[in-house]
Amino acid sequence: MTNESVSFVTSARRICLVAILAGGGAIAANATPAVIELPSDRAFPESVTSTSDGALYIGSIVNGGVLRVPPGQTDAEPWIKSGAYDSRSTFGLLADERSNTLWVCSNDASALGTPGPNSVQGSFLKGFDLRTGEGKASAALPGARTLCNDMTLGPDGSVYVTNSLAAQILRLRPGGAQLDVWLTDSRFEPPKDGVGLDGIAFGGDGNLYVNTFTSGELFRIDVKDGAPGKVTKLKTSRPLSLPDALRALHGNDFLMIEGAGSLDRVSIAEDSASIETIKDGFLQPTGVASVGNTAWVAEGQLSRLAYPAKGPAPRLPFRVFAVPLSER
Repeated sequence: MTNESVSFVTSARRICLVAILAGGGAIAANATPAVIELPSDRAFPESVTSTSDGALYIGSIVNGGVLRVPPGQTDAEPWIKSGAYDSRSTFGLLADERSNTLWVCSNDASALGTPGPNSVQGSFLKGFDLRTGEGKASAALPGARTLCNDMTLGPDGSVYVTNSLAAQILRLRPGGAQLDVWLTDSRFEPPKDGVGLDGIAFGGDGNLYVNTFTSGELFRIDVKDGAPGKVTKLKTSRPLSLPDALRALHGNDFLMIEGAGSLDRVSIAEDSASIETIKDGFLQPTGVASVGNTAWVAEGQLSRLAYPAKGPAPRLPFRVFAVPLSER
């Protein structure tokens, strides 16, 4: 990792330490698991995604690879092997059923004390076949400061990626082999001792929405014909504490994780965002996915990566929780 990467992970650990908090819904009428327990005591999940049949996919910063939970079940099974297709620590995940691809952010997290399953350096957007789990696409993030954090799909199937160590949103066009810098904006620049861009999602208005982890801000990027336009910082109804994953619900409503412990509903109207806490008390949540009227929240516990040298042991087992969503 670069010096900037070392600084990022060191500060991120410190930031998460101050955010520690103590800590169902239906997939189908006869299947209502409230929690999924992950099989490894070093899982440290960073992201979770889902497909329309209700299957869940969960990554791991320490172990790498991807776990799969079949629809309506609670057993997380190894699906993509650790280190497969030159992947390393697994961060953001996104299931793209249109192209039959599971998109995976792969990063060198060795500065966290978690070297991962191989020695591949740098940050990559990896694509795996959703049916077979075989690797089929790999694109390196350009530049000296890179950390592939999360991604979303554009109307034309392009993948938009947040780079948490630079003020960049990247794009991979359908069938493309290289990521290009779609937008750079100084307001996305990560602070010296923190993390920049994180969650990303398109709204029903066709515009792109992103949050910044350390500064706790939310932005709209106007999009026309696939090109970025005006960037607007949105006024939130309350301060945000370490906003992380962002997932579209319907219209301009989103699910969002706050690393301080909550799952939120974000409702955007004009230049304002109403933040409603759906459930709090999670232990450093890092990811969310929705299946029908259920949200699935992953507890990452990332500050506890330093155990036993620093801080407390992780709370075991690592879990992904079901949270019912009210209809609107």
